[in-house]
Amino acid sequence: MTVSVDVTNTGSCAGDAVVQMYVKYPHSKVERPHEELEGFKRVTVDAGQTKTVEILLPASRLAYWNTKAGAFEMEAGPLDVMVGDSSANLPLSATLKVE
Repeated sequence: MTVSVDVTNTGSCAGDAVVQMYVKYPHSKVERPHEELEGFKRVTVDAGQTKTVEILLPASRLAYWNTKAGAFEMEAGPLDVMVGDSSANLPLSATLKVE
């Protein structure tokens, strides 16, 4: 899956931003962190311009290690994807269904 987000520079000079993508498993049956950083990308945007940033999220990154099975497994259920400039500021979000 690829997550795309537009970054707009409303300032008067070029600037850099680091777009961060986190995931959360609200109904996980296994212990997981509250949220996990799954990707980020730095982008330079000229004054008054907008750039689209794409961050790849391979399905394999969503798997967890099942110690009983001795293998990685995907967990079905909802997955929250959140995007922002830090873990404290994630204004964009979507909930996806993993099957």
